[in-house]
Amino acid sequence: MRLYSILSCAIALGVAAASSPPTAGIEALVQRRLPQHAGAFEFRIVNATAIGEIDSYTVSTPRNGKVQVEGNSLSALATGLHRYLVDVAHVDIYWYIGNRLDLVSKLPHLSAPLTSSSIVPYRYHFNTVTTSYTSAFWTWEDWELQLDWMALRGINLPLAWIGVEKIFTEIFQEIGLTDNEILDFLSGPAFLAWNHFGNIQGSWGGSLPFSWIDSQFELQKKIVRRMVELGMTPILPAFPGFVPRAISRVFPDVSIVNGSTWEAFPTAYTDDTFMDPLDPRFTQLQKSFIAKQTAAYGNVTKFYTLDQFNENNPFSGDTDYLRNVSRGNWQALKAADTNAIWVMQGWLFTSNSAFWTNSRIEAYLGGVSVDEDMLILDLASESQPQWQRTNSYYGKPWVWCEIHGYGGNMGLYGQIMNITENPIAALHNSTSLVGFGLSMEGQEGNEIVYDLLLDQAWTETPIDTEAYFHDWVTARYAGSNSIPDEIYTAWDTLRTTVYNNTNLTSNAVPKSILELIPSTTGLLNRTGHHPTTINYNPDDMVRAWDLFYAAGFRNPALWFNPAYDFDLVDMSRQVLANAFIPIYQDLITAYNTSSSAQRASSVRTIGAKLISLLYSLDAVLQSNPHFRLSTWLSAARSSSPTKTAQDFLEYEARNQITLWGPTGQISDYASKSWAGLVSSYYIPRWQKFVEYLATTEPAEYNQQTFQKGLLEWELQWQNNTSAGKADEKTVTSIQNVLPGVIKQWEEVFSF
Repeated sequence: MRLYSILSCAIALGVAAASSPPTAGIEALVQRRLPQHAGAFEFRIVNATAIGEIDSYTVSTPRNGKVQVEGNSLSALATGLHRYLVDVAHVDIYWYIGNRLDLVSKLPHLSAPLTSSSIVPYRYHFNTVTTSYTSAFWTWEDWELQLDWMALRGINLPLAWIGVEKIFTEIFQEIGLTDNEILDFLSGPAFLAWNHFGNIQGSWGGSLPFSWIDSQFELQKKIVRRMVELGMTPILPAFPGFVPRAISRVFPDVSIVNGSTWEAFPTAYTDDTFMDPLDPRFTQLQKSFIAKQTAAYGNVTKFYTLDQFNENNPFSGDTDYLRNVSRGNWQALKAADTNAIWVMQGWLFTSNSAFWTNSRIEAYLGGVSVDEDMLILDLASESQPQWQRTNSYYGKPWVWCEIHGYGGNMGLYGQIMNITENPIAALHNSTSLVGFGLSMEGQEGNEIVYDLLLDQAWTETPIDTEAYFHDWVTARYAGSNSIPDEIYTAWDTLRTTVYNNTNLTSNAVPKSILELIPSTTGLLNRTGHHPTTINYNPDDMVRAWDLFYAAGFRNPALWFNPAYDFDLVDMSRQVLANAFIPIYQDLITAYNTSSSAQRASSVRTIGAKLISLLYSLDAVLQSNPHFRLSTWLSAARSSSPTKTAQDFLEYEARNQITLWGPTGQISDYASKSWAGLVSSYYIPRWQKFVEYLATTEPAEYNQQTFQKGLLEWELQWQNNTSAGKADEKTVTSIQNVLPGVIKQWEEVFSF
């Protein structure tokens, strides 16, 4: 056991092991996900390499009948296993659908070996904010599925943020801060990511329970251990310098500044206190922080994530100041771990480009004089790349990342040309590009575009998306069986339309206007990274849906296929969301053009149609647990055993997806088309809007007046623990729901 630990840590640290590392972690993955074939695979490390080098694998079927998987790293073994399962056995594992690997009854033989090498040494995963938007209330069972998914897709460098509040608490307690002072600083789980960034501090609606902190710390131990077992090197947090306001009580002469106000939050929840990295106490806290993590998880990494100016302006724009701040960070990290590599998101250069001129970026990055001691995540490479304007981050190693979506928004969307052609072009044009990765804010339903980039990391030329979509569809629905041609045609229609956006004025997953605060103007044609534009012909979405739905009648077994069920709900959601737009337009036209005598009647008639569509949408969403508000709220409550904590965590869960702040500071940023949320939150908002239009002359229309009254109701909804929790007895399958919806909305579903 001791040898196993030493070898695992050696691989995780990038230190070449004296002998081949054990393959027990990959074997355990097979036992978990493919138990009936656990003895049918043989794994062997050949010519072991360290993290940061190119991975390669070979998969073959030797004479003993076992599938032989050889590779130069654990990550290579997992990737080779995945390629065999997907390309030969036609099975896979998915986020929301779960494990489908065990569907293969007989392992097929290979006619020729499968061989491949990565074209980049690092395959990265996670955005800091994913820990709040997606995994805030995950259990170990959720994490086990996620980590197996990551391993099979070749990810070897993931963020590992969970449980860090325990480390913060201990280092703050050591210097004399009280528990109340610490809790006044820490935010709740649905907003912790922005506490880590120094955007916000504290919690509204309650306080983070210490019991929750302890449970997350224990969860993190399991996560890190499993990451290492599966060949991943975790990127652990470093001390970023954000501290409780009471730091001046214990260090009266400490050098601190207050950060900038973020998103119009009240001062009580923003203007975070930032300790100057040149203050000797900063290095003291950094050394303690890293030491405590090493004691808890083992010597498992040299990578540390540290972001100080994410949507926060530095105290000064002076280039010497910026250079000194980054030098202070670097030197403190190296004092804590001589092998440390500072991992930093490049989002600040995108979001605050007016401040971050090239000279300031060069000065800040230049504070780290050893290029290899830093790794930059070019967070939105497919939409807003920064590597070109910064000359490949002035020589610092960097990762080409796909952000794709913000806030966990749910629209169907992709940029398949950009995520196949652009990373390959970047690799040919940048000598410091060392990885491809996923940096979505929230994991959602467009799983194919994430698979595509991760597979591109093993292919020297841009992937042929037509063949890729065909093979992906086969593994997702067919396995060893056949599926109707309509499914392939439906997905190819999506490939060339919905998933092929090239208009980067709208550069991310779109948001449906039904999830926004109702208004007569400003909802349509929003661009940027929360667009409401539909950059394809909506008829193409209907055509794809119609083909996909028809396949279920051609092959009734599909109705019992969880992948088909999930995707049919998601496609139906998108069709209805698109159909909402012309009804809304009719509503606004009627309001602005009808005579005074007819206006109220016209508005209410069209408004009733709009509300009816939302009820149909809610019924569709209710048919699958992954599209229900109750699933999210139940996970929040289940993450603590005490009633008080449960109420706080449910409030957090509700607030994040609606008001995003105590009084709607970032309202609807993380909106979701979820059953229960549509019926209890969006429908009442639109009902209030329709009635406001029916009783208000256009000349007297006042959006601020409407929103002020609406906010009073929204604030009440946050604490209404019964709102949106559907009676599970009324839940029925999508197969039973859709006929009634189609009959009601034939003009939407026919073409």
